[in-house]
Amino acid sequence: MVRNLLELTVAGGLLIAAVPGLAHHAFDAEYDRLKQREFKGTVTKVEWLNPHAHVYVDVIEPSGKMVNWEFELGSPNGLMRAGWTRYSLKKGDIVTVVGYLSKDGSYLANARNITLADGRRVFTGSSADFGKQ
Repeated sequence: MVRNLLELTVAGGLLIAAVPGLAHHAFDAEYDRLKQREFKGTVTKVEWLNPHAHVYVDVIEPSGKMVNWEFELGSPNGLMRAGWTRYSLKKGDIVTVVGYLSKDGSYLANARNITLADGRRVFTGSSADFGKQ
């Protein structure tokens, strides 16, 4: 009886310890590295949240429809180590984003790089740059 309780406790502890590892997604589970696209538009929102920052951009699609795309970036800490600040991108900035499309067909992409209106290209911390996940 005591042995069974001990085994259950150890097994439960191992399961709880594994949960944080499951929380982060692999790039290839959500994005298609074979479907890269360039987007041009106006920044509407920037979110500095963990585990990934996000930038939203109004893009005029080839059909003429305006779509607000969401782009996943690296972590805020990783972006800051690469020279970003919270003010590197702001609402109203004109940008060109190269990113990998979401597998589910939503208006979500993983940003590989962002080029600002003045021609500067900024690192986005894309998880695609770190090999297959």
